[in-house]
Amino acid sequence: MRKAASGLFNWAAEAGRDYVTASPCVNLPKLDPEHPRTRVLSEDEIRTFWHGLDRNDLPYDRKTRLALKFELVTMLRSRELLGAHREELFDLEGHHPRFDVPLKRVKKRRVIQQPLSDLAVKIIKEALASDDQQFVFESPMYKGQPIHRKAMADALRGTKHEKNKDKTKTAGLCELLGLRPFTPHDLRRTAATLAGDLGFDDAAIAKCLDHAVSKKGDVIVPTVTGKVYNHSKRMKEKRAVLDGVAAELRRIIGKSADAGLRLVA
Repeated sequence: MRKAASGLFNWAAEAGRDYVTASPCVNLPKLDPEHPRTRVLSEDEIRTFWHGLDRNDLPYDRKTRLALKFELVTMLRSRELLGAHREELFDLEGHHPRFDVPLKRVKKRRVIQQPLSDLAVKIIKEALASDDQQFVFESPMYKGQPIHRKAMADALRGTKHEKNKDKTKTAGLCELLGLRPFTPHDLRRTAATLAGDLGFDDAAIAKCLDHAVSKKGDVIVPTVTGKVYNHSKRMKEKRAVLDGVAAELRRIIGKSADAGLRLVA
């Protein structure tokens, strides 16, 4: 909240604007350092999570569960993937499938071109249940609209914490599957950790996460290089990482990795 207020007042006090004569957010003490988030699913947890999402007795719709799998497989943020539209998918039947995320859904306000592994493509094909469906992860309640941006987090956490007496209290997927609580963002971290364990360098993993890269190995890369001069999407590097993660997930999950994906020919 303090960062937001500081940014607002600094903008309002810039030369050429007369909203305020000076920003009140000056000479403030430094904020306490944030605690790093380190939750990463173990191999056993990944296996339990993946197969658990295919159970028929869970109270959460299939599209939401597929979206959770998709985040683990693609490393995309929830906001970026939940609005996936048919027109943003390319070459699903070819050798270089990809998903273009428009800048309006991207945290850094830039288009992401994310390569899709074969596992990601299979998830998409199941989620697109009909030819007239436009959003990959369509809402079960509102036809023609994507599922709500909080649906994945709510599914993992459940609604037992809700204070509204009229709202149904439902256990979350973590509780139902016997897993220590985690968030959708932790699935991104888990996938990145798998990639690191496979030997991919931090620069390539950062590209998949849409993070700024300032260091490759022991070489410092000027920030301006990435921001201004190098607009390459490094698709080959990203595809290698994501294909590697998909292969590792198959190893962890077992031969039945695709068993829960009901593909449409």
